Order: sequence, then C-alpha cells, then structure tokens
Amino acid sequence: MLNPFPGLLMLAFLAPTILRLAVALGFGGSAWAHFARRDELKGLGFWLWLLIATEIFITLSLAMGAYAQVGALLALILSVVYAVYAKKYPRAVPMCRGEYILLAVISASLMLSGAGALAQDLPL
Repeated sequence: MLNPFPGLLMLAFLAPTILRLAVALGFGGSAWAHFARRDELKGLGFWLWLLIATEIFITLSLAMGAYAQVGALLALILSVVYAVYAKKYPRAVPMCRGEYILLAVISASLMLSGAGALAQDLPL
C-alpha cells in the first residue's frame, strides 16, 4: 500500500522526541503528585524523597535529552513497579495501571531507538 503522506517521512526523526517528551510529562506529573501528597505519604519517609528525586531526574533527563537512555531505563523500571503496585497501594501510585504500562512500553522503545532530535546524547 502506498503511503498517503510521503512528505511526513522526512520528519521521522521527531518521533522519539515526541515520545521522550510524553514520558517526561508523565513522570513530571507523578513527581508533582507525590510532592503534593507528601503529608499523606509521610510513612514512606526517606523513600518518598528518593522516589521524587528519581522522578525529577527522569523528567529532566528526558525533557532535555541528556542521559536519555539512562532516564528511559529508570522510567521503565519505575513504570513496571508502579503498574504492579497500582491496585495494592492506590494512594502511593498517582496514575492508573494502564498509564504506567503505556509509559513502560514507550520507555522501552526509547531505550532501543535512542533519544531522537534535539538531544545531547551521542550514539555509541
């Protein structure tokens, strides 16, 4: 079948960038939700602050494109953990299980395909 929009193929390098920004937005919202609920989740103590710092690192690394594959790996691990514990601890996991599964799939794609356009990562 012929491609209905062949002119858009020249913009294919932007696809990982869009995915990278989507994951950054998801984890930025998650970090904000954890920070806003810090009084509610104070039983986690040090682990809550480590979680927030990790989510902020993921957000910044993917948004800026620096250490994007490291950020994608951390996002993949954290997304799987959140997806597993979403039903058991609904207060501690801000989004639903399906959203974290989608973030995990996008993160795995970013790890394999690279950071995309406007990134500072150099391919090896």
